[in-house]
Amino acid sequence: MNKLFWIVLVAGSFLASCQTKQPDAVPEEISDFSGTLTQAEKDKGILTPEILWKFGRIGGGALSPDGKQVVYSVTRYDAKTGKRTSNIYVVPSDGGEPEKLTEDRFSDVAPVWTPDGKQIVFLSNRYGDYQIWVMNPDGTARLPFSDIEGGVNAFSISPSGKHLFYTKDVKLDTTITEKHPDLPKANALEADNLMYRHWNDWTDYSFSHIFVSEIGSGLVKPGKDILLNEKWDSPLAPNFDESEISWSPDGKTIAYTCKKLYGRDFAVSTNSDIYLYNLESGETQNISANNMGYDKNPVFSPDGTKIAWLSMKTNGYESDKERLVVMELASGNQVIVNDTWDQNAANYIWSEDGSEIYFLSGIKATSQIYKVTLATKEFTQLTKGQHNYNSFSKSGNLLVGAKTTHQMAAELFTIEAQTGLEKQLTFENKAIYNDIKMGHSEERWVKTTDGKQMLVWVVYPPNFDPNKKYPALLYCQGGPQSAVDQFFSFRWNFAIMAANDYIIVAPNRRGLPSFGEEWNAQISTDYYGQNINDYLSAIDAIKTEPFVDANRLGCVGASYGGYSVFYLAGHHQKRFKAFISHCGMYNLESFAAATEESFFPNHDLGGMYWETKNQVAQKAFANSPHKFVQNWDTPIMIITGGKDFRIPYTESLQAFNAAQLRGIPSRLLYFPDETHFVVQPQNSILWQREFFRWLDTYLK
Repeated sequence: MNKLFWIVLVAGSFLASCQTKQPDAVPEEISDFSGTLTQAEKDKGILTPEILWKFGRIGGGALSPDGKQVVYSVTRYDAKTGKRTSNIYVVPSDGGEPEKLTEDRFSDVAPVWTPDGKQIVFLSNRYGDYQIWVMNPDGTARLPFSDIEGGVNAFSISPSGKHLFYTKDVKLDTTITEKHPDLPKANALEADNLMYRHWNDWTDYSFSHIFVSEIGSGLVKPGKDILLNEKWDSPLAPNFDESEISWSPDGKTIAYTCKKLYGRDFAVSTNSDIYLYNLESGETQNISANNMGYDKNPVFSPDGTKIAWLSMKTNGYESDKERLVVMELASGNQVIVNDTWDQNAANYIWSEDGSEIYFLSGIKATSQIYKVTLATKEFTQLTKGQHNYNSFSKSGNLLVGAKTTHQMAAELFTIEAQTGLEKQLTFENKAIYNDIKMGHSEERWVKTTDGKQMLVWVVYPPNFDPNKKYPALLYCQGGPQSAVDQFFSFRWNFAIMAANDYIIVAPNRRGLPSFGEEWNAQISTDYYGQNINDYLSAIDAIKTEPFVDANRLGCVGASYGGYSVFYLAGHHQKRFKAFISHCGMYNLESFAAATEESFFPNHDLGGMYWETKNQVAQKAFANSPHKFVQNWDTPIMIITGGKDFRIPYTESLQAFNAAQLRGIPSRLLYFPDETHFVVQPQNSILWQREFFRWLDTYLK
């Protein structure tokens, strides 16, 4: 797995003293990264799979220290060649034309400012591996700063400018062919313990480690491994998010996240901790040992006297409430800031005086920016509206956030910290939006079978005619605890579904966050219960609308949503005319035995199927979709990836084989090189084409 995601660093203008090299030659195969629509696409005027891959994808959005400029990256793809490029831009924070600083030849990503605002530092793969580079704000004087063997995944320079840490992969295990050097052509993997594979990859015998180096006059030299060659990952697999590591303001301490467990204990637990590493003494201290669930993403207060982090209370529950913990370092006293506030809190930024913390939180299927005053625990919602803020940075009284809606890919907006006033800063895909028409989303509230109110998004086609009857799709969300909020996906995209003349019904059923802890937790051990009723309540309510054809309903979903499709296929009572399940759980016994993070079925299913005296687990496994395949009576398409180790592709094969043997019209779409997600451009376009070909066959 590529462990490069994001970069957080503080650097000085001394980086300009580094020596430079000549860039590699332009590749012979020239790709088109312009994002320009063809005349045929303009004439059609709606979102298509091919257009979706022409979108520019914005990353980052860091304010300069004086708050006057924002630096960010844009990634573009050429679906014909399968290649991508990432370029760096700057734009005035009060609005204006962005300036492109790099060229369409490499992947230049994760840009941030030096503290004096005179330079931009970033990661680049100009020589193959990702290394640290520096340049002026106008893009001139690009110079390398690191030359670490094998490249770096992320790094951060200490506030003092004397040290930096970087993360890279360290091979610590021996392969089976290394143990048998006389068999160089043998191809095998071995395992004596868990976990031998994780999400998308078998073990590569390596671990992500943190190295600390002194900064001198030349390129950064290899540093000291602060994890001491132990077989732990920091940041944590499988996301390797470097926001799990941070410097203290004085540059003498590194706070890092690590899950120091091994084998079976590692597979059945989520117990990660926050560790403080002292550069001078070399000593390491665990400051979150009292909590048995996730602890991660530490951030020091500006004066260095406190540290905040994200904490989950329940061991094994990966979707537990995101608690904001603030600890006084001198006394060790800890406070859960949002203990009685029934919302999550993530992505923390301290105010300059340390009295407030800004963060992201979900509320009623949107993601908003909040702040909390620590002395009073008073929470203030800064942004409001039908949108998601997915990340943000801050400088003084100004914030810059990446914002999405169902109809808009990420764009940067400025937000005034005191008033919450928003202003759009980037218009990366404006040229595309000018040539196509998008639909719109509407918030509905539907009464559930237990008398509660459930938010349901109804997404309309771009040329919606209220006098026409449309087929409708019930969208089943994965996770299972992932909000159906205002996300913009480059595959499960509501806008493109609506552009194909479908009404989309997307319920925030039980088990989804942003509606309180109780609503989110209800689904655990009850996959087959209230949330399934919630799905049916949503489609039954919307199908009565005069513009919906109740005889042309489809049901689609992935992961837990794929489980939902399989389960509903045996319980829908003739509601649906077509199903699509992507990477779904079909046989819960085989899934639980084959998935890699064993804590997931332990918690969500209540235990393992061999625990015969565990009535909660036994009831969950008794409601496995495969137990009801005799009731299947509706055409079903099943999609899976050969490198999906979260829900192995054999789950989909079982379901397809069963449908075929029962004579159910069915189709299998298998991507040998894809994982739980289909991310390669042409595979993704193929996915979309086959998705709608199946639905159109049975619903139009």
